[in-house]
Amino acid sequence: MSALLRTAATEARLLTREPVAICVGILLPTVLLLGLGALPVLREPAPEFGGLRFVDTWAPMALILGTGILCVQHLPSTLASYREKGVLRRMSTTPVHPGVLLTAQIGVVSAAAPLSALLLVLSSWLVLDVEPPSRPLLFTAAFAVGTASLIALGVLVAAVAPGATAASGLSTALYMLLLLVGGVFLPQNVLPGFLARLGEVTPPGAQLLLASWSGDSGGAVLPPLVQLAIMAGVALAAAALAARLFRWE
Repeated sequence: MSALLRTAATEARLLTREPVAICVGILLPTVLLLGLGALPVLREPAPEFGGLRFVDTWAPMALILGTGILCVQHLPSTLASYREKGVLRRMSTTPVHPGVLLTAQIGVVSAAAPLSALLLVLSSWLVLDVEPPSRPLLFTAAFAVGTASLIALGVLVAAVAPGATAASGLSTALYMLLLLVGGVFLPQNVLPGFLARLGEVTPPGAQLLLASWSGDSGGAVLPPLVQLAIMAGVALAAAALAARLFRWE
């Protein structure tokens, strides 16, 4: 356990030395939402948002942008880079198994994601008067399961990518696809029917996060527990496949 804690502390320090990971992964959601909230027109209720303000409906989407960057882009690129540089191979010759480094990296990302969420919720509430999630338990469950599924997909990308450059390209493509299908780029009501239904269970659960924040189901067909169960299944399947395919060298 001490080796894991020391490794996790080292990985956390390395993360703080990466301005892109800190500024984009953790701070970007809050900065982006506050920047948009500085525009008066986006703080006014609008019929197209069901009488809500743009900042009320876009807060969970901003959160997803940062979480996706941490889990789907930063994590696989870092792990693939460690493999490419021989870090994992060298660790296999020491008493510390390279799996400890993998676990520590996942732990650091798992801690950074809720930090980003907490910063966004508090800032939007205190500065923009955006009400906190109306169903906090469901929101927490949706965020936890959605983040876990993104981490599992990120590790899967790291498992199959031959190097850091390939991991970066694959993770970017996956990130954009998840945001598109999840309804982050386009509202769910303008997507084709099958994409709208798919978006209900696509990690990281953008529609469920929005519904649990606003208290409105948003026309979802599947119950929240079913959506959570399917996303959890995606996380388990991706994690199992990543464990089978992951190469230390």
